[in-house]
Amino acid sequence: MPAMPRDFALEVYLSRWEFAAKHHMTASDAQSIPLNELLGYASPADRERFNTLHLGYTETFGSPSLRETIATTYDTVRARDILCFAGAEEAIYVAMKVLLQPQDHCIVLTPNYQAAETVPLSICSVTGVALDEDHNWSLDIDKVKAAIRPNTRLISINFPNNPTGAIPSQEIFRALVDLCRMNGIWLFSDEVYRLIERSESQRLPQAVDAYERGVSLNVMSKAYGLPGLRIGWLAAKDPAFLLACEHYKHFLSICNSGPSEVLAEIALKARGRILERNRDLVRNNISKLDTFFAEFPALFEWCEPDGGCVAFIQYKGRDGVEAFTARLVEEAGVLLLPSSVYHSDLGPVPKDRFRIGFGRNNMDEGLTAFRNWLRRNDC
Repeated sequence: MPAMPRDFALEVYLSRWEFAAKHHMTASDAQSIPLNELLGYASPADRERFNTLHLGYTETFGSPSLRETIATTYDTVRARDILCFAGAEEAIYVAMKVLLQPQDHCIVLTPNYQAAETVPLSICSVTGVALDEDHNWSLDIDKVKAAIRPNTRLISINFPNNPTGAIPSQEIFRALVDLCRMNGIWLFSDEVYRLIERSESQRLPQAVDAYERGVSLNVMSKAYGLPGLRIGWLAAKDPAFLLACEHYKHFLSICNSGPSEVLAEIALKARGRILERNRDLVRNNISKLDTFFAEFPALFEWCEPDGGCVAFIQYKGRDGVEAFTARLVEEAGVLLLPSSVYHSDLGPVPKDRFRIGFGRNNMDEGLTAFRNWLRRNDC
């Protein structure tokens, strides 16, 4: 098996600073909640089930009741169409290993979450299609069409996009599905930020609901703000694909944490309240960022993203974004992600950008430290 081409740059950077920096301003998840608050959402029966849970192995596919609950978040999916994983990363790895062979070709959009390209690159030939930076990170369907080869097996997308927050139009998404159907290509869709959109009208269908070869990825970590549960899943209508993924999982996590499965089920049953709280927090934080970046127009180019809780901001300072973000975290304890962590082997990624997160409730303190540092340095 070929080795992974390079380290996971984003995770390497975060391992140095995520828990050391005083102000984590680049978090990719929505605000989490304590265990007792989550249990407060539970029905008496679910709370009793959690308190009396036997701490043994669980089913590799995920508990039947959790899969039934996950299925209710889709339009056309049943429990049998769900396979649970220990987070989204394991699901990405397994899906790529099952769907791709060395003779295949894969298309991946950039910029992206690195695993979306690194895992396919360890298997087969991969072509990157860049979102258009000059047009609000739009997707050019003609570029996707031009990248297709006779052996193209899979197209991998992520909307709302990490790190840009971009969402294509409904028309473009339908054209992408039609393109996949016409060529018999699998569509792998990372949907972890779905349900946090600037406008509900921008919300895309889930790939598994829109296309017979659509594979939808989701997780409790991002929109729901519960990364500590380590519960993710794939939804697909092809039983043979899911069975092959389950067999691959036997070599990895084997099964999920029983307590986490129950807690994830409780959260999904209360998802209306959890998601509305997180959407409100995102809206309020975006308003604060509007005000903040308006104070420094010579330094930053800020545009509200379409969805999700991260954005990719242009830095216009002469020192460059790498030096800027390094000084900011070292001197003010404010953590941002420089664009180098989004380096792609598939094509250029803008080198003057940083990722900021706005899904957590620490925005005021972080922006105050950020603003004070800029003023001390006469920025």
